[in-house]
Amino acid sequence: GAESCQSWLCSQHCWGLQAMLSADQLENPASASLQRPVIPTEFGAKVPTNIRQRYLNLFIDECLKFCSSSQEAFDKALAEEKVAYERSTSRNIYLNVAVNTLKKLRSLVPNSPSKTSNKKVVSHEAVLGGKLAAKTSFTLNRSGSLKAEDLTGAALYRRLKEYLMTEEQLKENGYPMPHPEKPGRAVLFTAEEKKSTDSSCRICCRCGTEYMVSASGSCIRKEECVHHWGRLRKQRVPGGWETHYSCCSGAVGSAGCQVAKQHVHDGRKESLDGFVKTFEKLPTTDGYPGIFALDCEMCYTKQGLELTRVTVINSDLKVVYDTFVKPDTKVVDYNTRFSGVTEEDLENTSITLRDVQAVLLNMFSADTILIGHSLESDLFALKLIHGTVVDTAIVFPHRLGLPYKRALRTLMADYLKRIIQDNAEVCGCPEPFGMCTHVVSCHFL
Repeated sequence: GAESCQSWLCSQHCWGLQAMLSADQLENPASASLQRPVIPTEFGAKVPTNIRQRYLNLFIDECLKFCSSSQEAFDKALAEEKVAYERSTSRNIYLNVAVNTLKKLRSLVPNSPSKTSNKKVVSHEAVLGGKLAAKTSFTLNRSGSLKAEDLTGAALYRRLKEYLMTEEQLKENGYPMPHPEKPGRAVLFTAEEKKSTDSSCRICCRCGTEYMVSASGSCIRKEECVHHWGRLRKQRVPGGWETHYSCCSGAVGSAGCQVAKQHVHDGRKESLDGFVKTFEKLPTTDGYPGIFALDCEMCYTKQGLELTRVTVINSDLKVVYDTFVKPDTKVVDYNTRFSGVTEEDLENTSITLRDVQAVLLNMFSADTILIGHSLESDLFALKLIHGTVVDTAIVFPHRLGLPYKRALRTLMADYLKRIIQDNAEVCGCPEPFGMCTHVVSCHFL
């Protein structure tokens, strides 16, 4: 049954750790003769003492390899284990944090060329690129191996036109389209039917809780939002697949690992007024209306997600427009983990969404190619209607089809042999969306 299978997996996990521990102790006989620190038994603890002790021993083994004394290694290992324990609210989260700590400690061990090992060494390139990794350049700029043609300006524009989304694709993927009768209003062809017509009742987009708001959008009842900030990901296990959250490895239905002050909702696709549409302009002499990549950051306000920063780069990957934006309504959560935008960034900002729209309408024409990853999200934040789009989520579709989409980090690993946004709390604002241009270029060169 499921319980026996889980017990077997746990025993195999413990056996594997014990085997690793024994091997490391053989390599460090001096440490074996010293009295190692012991985790005191605590009944009803969130993490079993024997598991904490195993990881403490593993931490000690790694620390002994680079610390100047055994006592220093013991102290560092104890400190690392204490941090891992205090950060964890459950056994599963502890295991996840402890494994990451173990990886970090192993990365601190200086390379020893004289030491021999029977373990197979797998390079970073091999992990990312598979069997062809050895033949693939692991640099961001691979122009030396990709000079099939020199594509810039009008030539690049003509080539990218092959990847433009059709009107049907724009509708199917939830892009804002112009309302046939009401100027300044957008139409969404993938909008879900609202379950409730009560505007005072909302559903939190993080934890799924139903909550009530006043006419101004303020929460009527003070209530914390306990949620998982990571995405659900499937992982192969003996006998099938398991689905866990990427943030804490928690199972589906498990209690959230993050606590926010209040509930929030998206709201962008409910507010379809105030949109502007790029318009036709006289053609330039070189026939090049421009190619730009753009990215938007958003925060949660009383009315939902609103724009806080917009960055635009050109086809030379140079930033041509970058500004913080003052939301129209009061901010309730700056969403800093994902946006990188803080309260201090917006303190002295006077630029509004209307100001940004004016700049972009001057910069773009209806024929300008915009490149991005799931660009509909950015266009909703900008309240901008534009139909000349290259979306890397569509150029490189998920094998299961919609609504699944490949993550930009996956495309980066596959086509550029590079990993981005590993730390969810750090935003690399223009790097990720600038990579969309690189990914497309690598695809057709």
